[in-house]
Amino acid sequence: MSTLAQRPRAPFVLVSALGLALLGMGVVVAGVIAQVSVATPDAGMPGGDPAPPAAAASAASEGADEKVSPFDDRNPSITKLDPELRGALREAATAARREGYEMVVNSGWRTPQRQEQLLVEAISTYGSREEAAKWVAPAEKSSHVHGEAVDVGDLDAAIWLGQNGAEFGLCQTYANERWHFEYRASAPQDGCPEAYPDPTYDPRLQ
Repeated sequence: MSTLAQRPRAPFVLVSALGLALLGMGVVVAGVIAQVSVATPDAGMPGGDPAPPAAAASAASEGADEKVSPFDDRNPSITKLDPELRGALREAATAARREGYEMVVNSGWRTPQRQEQLLVEAISTYGSREEAAKWVAPAEKSSHVHGEAVDVGDLDAAIWLGQNGAEFGLCQTYANERWHFEYRASAPQDGCPEAYPDPTYDPRLQ
């Protein structure tokens, strides 16, 4: 009696077992696909490194402000600097590192378009072109556009360079911009000239 009562359950048990087996196979296949996707390197860059986003690549080509190493030989923010400035900067960065300061360049060479964009943003921030001029020069007069200036970070490294830069020919140009340095060939012998209060006092920008 009990045996006959249990017989109708057999198809249901078999179907359930088959369903569980198929579900398990699906999980395994999905896991394998995920592992292959993660393990496969991006073919866009040598060595499997992910290709940089288009926006980041465009920013680098335009000399946009970004933190880069003074030793980066691929970024135009560094490679398009005046060679004497670039060499002095690298010497200073090496000396700073020995004393525990890691120097980066927050902004080096810029395109005229980037400089004009910064000027427009400064006018919006400070309310007038006159006030903005205390911080941002027009493109045709900007030392950044000419590859003759760098904005150095981090803050401790910039302070270190302000105290030691003359040894390498690097001088803080503006008192209100402790991060902005330019090359002065005479500085190792004569010291750095006194910094202008801000860019509006710089005769080169008049």
